[in-house]
Amino acid sequence: MDLELTIINIINFSGEARSFCMEAIGYVKSGESKKARDAMEEANNKLSEAHKSQTLLIQEEARGEGKPISLLLVHAQDHLMNAITVRDMANEFIELYQIIEELRGERNHG
Repeated sequence: MDLELTIINIINFSGEARSFCMEAIGYVKSGESKKARDAMEEANNKLSEAHKSQTLLIQEEARGEGKPISLLLVHAQDHLMNAITVRDMANEFIELYQIIEELRGERNHG
């Protein structure tokens, strides 16, 4: 695959994953846990696609067919790592919002 296309795939899929994570936080904050789970599933799918593109580059390098490191490649890696971090934090936020919702329910019924 063309290097620039691979890099753009990483950036694109990572950006989409990050957006789905932020949507998931908004959903769970509004009490829509199902929509939050669905958005996180989409985020994970997008991260999987980004990771596939990254893996292609790693495999090429392992075979001695490495490409020169460019600012665009560094940018793509930054997007991927940022999306992974946002995904991990979104999972934590979702869990916290669900706990808050449970505690509110107990307070209202207890």
